[in-house]
Amino acid sequence: MALRIITADERLAAANNKTSIALFGPAGSGKTSQLKTLPPDQTLCLDLEAGLKSVQDWPGVSIPIRSFTDALDIACLIGGIDPAASADSFFSEAHHAHVAALYPDLVPLIASKSIIFVDSITDLTRQAMAWAKTRPEAFSDKTGKPDTRGAYGLLARELIGLLKHLQHAQAKTVIFVGILERVTDEFNRSTWQPQMEGGKAGRELPGIVDQVITMGLFAPEGDGWRHEPERGDVRRLVCRAGNPLCAARQGSQRPPRYHRAAGSRRPAREDQFLHERMTTMSFDMNDAEPQKSGELIPDGTFAKVTMTLRPGGTDGQGEIDRGLLK
Repeated sequence: MALRIITADERLAAANNKTSIALFGPAGSGKTSQLKTLPPDQTLCLDLEAGLKSVQDWPGVSIPIRSFTDALDIACLIGGIDPAASADSFFSEAHHAHVAALYPDLVPLIASKSIIFVDSITDLTRQAMAWAKTRPEAFSDKTGKPDTRGAYGLLARELIGLLKHLQHAQAKTVIFVGILERVTDEFNRSTWQPQMEGGKAGRELPGIVDQVITMGLFAPEGDGWRHEPERGDVRRLVCRAGNPLCAARQGSQRPPRYHRAAGSRRPAREDQFLHERMTTMSFDMNDAEPQKSGELIPDGTFAKVTMTLRPGGTDGQGEIDRGLLK
């Protein structure tokens, strides 16, 4: 691919005025319903969740995807040819030519759409994991038995490659929808994190997309809003940097409070929220790493220990200690 200089006018052109968004929220919070805020004539929905029941009356078009290979093929048509891809890899010129010949009706359809709505990235990772478990990399070379580490490594490489390929799609705004789950450990500490197979893709996602937005339930409090995931009656989108819905531990602490100026807003059709070009910064959803062990004192921990020595010649208080100290 030849190098070329992009002028300021070209960067500001409407064709390059695109963005990428990751929208996470608890199940049933209305993430998929945000599809109704997008113009149907410009939007293509990639349905990975076996149906769009909540938006059945949406007049736009959708493509059902039931396997990770189908997702790779659609991503190749959306993002075009990757000049850095080898001849036998995904998103190469050969791959694009094969998919274009296999689905000739999809080529003009995708070209006519400027917004790609992926519902959902959670199911995309599940399909990717099911595909990775069948690949040769998921089996040990010595024993031939399944190798989970190889499957997760392949999952991370191919999934991140797909996400980055969609990120580079020319003149396409890509919106990834995913489930935000609340995880409580044995110490009753809760964290909010994206529900995705594997950890690497989730850690790198904030560096791939332009905007990371969460949807949660809130309750009014004075001139602001208080996060109430259980009893809240108002749905709001949080798009501020350092979004605490994903990274902050809450547990027994007082629910965080959000002021109107802090970057939360209520989704509504008239807002056309997702269709706007967002200017807020993304955030890292992985400030709090998940606990890797269920032990109270994990291996390798430095702990202060106090030792008490009893005088010699004195028996212990229990029967098992009698006669031991002489």
